[in-house]
Amino acid sequence: MTNKKIKLTDKEIGEIIYMALSDDVSFDSIKDLYGIDSDMIKRIMKQNISFGAYKKWRERVKVFSQRREHYK
Repeated sequence: MTNKKIKLTDKEIGEIIYMALSDDVSFDSIKDLYGIDSDMIKRIMKQNISFGAYKKWRERVKVFSQRREHYK
């Protein structure tokens, strides 16, 4: 992502979280829709879900990424 600030509404943040938690939506798909990169997606997740849920989500993404060539 470039240095420009992207303002997201609460609804958009909710949609991003929903898509990020889904095993069927890639980071690239989210980037195409909202113009944010994977680092920003991770930041949004960390700020908006509980710490335990965030850790479990990151571990799941990591494990699936190792099993599939194109996961997130």
